[in-house]
Amino acid sequence: MLVVGAGGAGLSAAWSARRSGADVLHVTKGSKASCNTAKAQGGIQAAMGDDDSPAQHAADIVASSHDTADPALAGVLADEAPGAIAWLEELGVAFSREGEGYRLARCGGASRKRLLQVGDRTGHAIATALRRALDADGAHIHDHTALVGLERRNGHFRAELDHGGERVQVEAGTVVLAAGGRCYAEARRAGILTTNQPGATGEATELARALGAEVRDFDALQHHPNGGVWPPPLQGYSIPETTRAYGALLLNNAGERFVDELAPRDTVAAAIVRECDEGRGLETPDGRPAVRLDTTRIDPDIAAEVIPYMLRRYRAAGCDPLADPILTYPVLHYQNGGLVIDSAGQTTVPGVFAAGEITGGVHGRNRMMGNSLLDCAVYGRRAGRAAAAAAG
Repeated sequence: MLVVGAGGAGLSAAWSARRSGADVLHVTKGSKASCNTAKAQGGIQAAMGDDDSPAQHAADIVASSHDTADPALAGVLADEAPGAIAWLEELGVAFSREGEGYRLARCGGASRKRLLQVGDRTGHAIATALRRALDADGAHIHDHTALVGLERRNGHFRAELDHGGERVQVEAGTVVLAAGGRCYAEARRAGILTTNQPGATGEATELARALGAEVRDFDALQHHPNGGVWPPPLQGYSIPETTRAYGALLLNNAGERFVDELAPRDTVAAAIVRECDEGRGLETPDGRPAVRLDTTRIDPDIAAEVIPYMLRRYRAAGCDPLADPILTYPVLHYQNGGLVIDSAGQTTVPGVFAAGEITGGVHGRNRMMGNSLLDCAVYGRRAGRAAAAAAG
């Protein structure tokens, strides 16, 4: 079987498929470490608190999506979240602790504290642990190898791969597409900032659609509410939303709050845009719209534990977020819609499975933070297992 993509979903799928006995060819068009997963800072959601439950987690997913998420897919995601955390810990991910338990934060759209973190480099820690687990298992990722063609023949697939300009064709019984979204390409076309790495260009989705795979909510691209806009080295940086979970406030040019900082992502992003459009925002030295994120309200001791990477980035650029508010504005971040899947990751084309950002339905038209990393772990493993079984 063929697995395409080396972010969290592709790594999870390859791990699961190999453990299911499949012969896996794993490719990625960039370097082995180039993926949006590694850039995900905020955390991963799971109902681990005494006052929480998977049912409440699922309800928050659907509510934050404005009732556009598939309830069955959201239910699976929430139900399997605690098990996904245990699996990641087995692979070496060390989630931040507080006292006898996990350090849990409440993120936008959530009714409970359920965001687990590894400082502010959670995605990096997860991607690194998954690659190490595959390495230890003797797996090999063929990097700089792009999927450029996909045909279905008599129930099997012929994939055309481009490795440094050399074209090769391979046969596969099943395929798992975990190549992420297209937000980098969309941002380039629109001339706007994005948090995404350059490989997020969406070709795998188009190859699946050419085979007849259905998509849903494909126009629903999400903006991260708190993109970095100043100083220039931080433009397009995704400021961890945990800053707001730990006390940072959004302020307009009059120093007034204008939104519930822990509202769903699209609500917060829309409120920032509205403040600027209606003349209550600020302007960066290079003319970009912005509002203030008052990070000076975060306890310095807590900040050192939960946003150390962000603090280093800003201080290296000449700003101290604990001394002065920083400027922020929404930036293009995530493809909420994508390939239609069932609970096993099966697309509408038999034998083609998908997981992660390339899919639609799990989050509906508006994703909560912390659920993308969870999506990779839950549906990546499900797609890998199902594809291995279907490949025989």
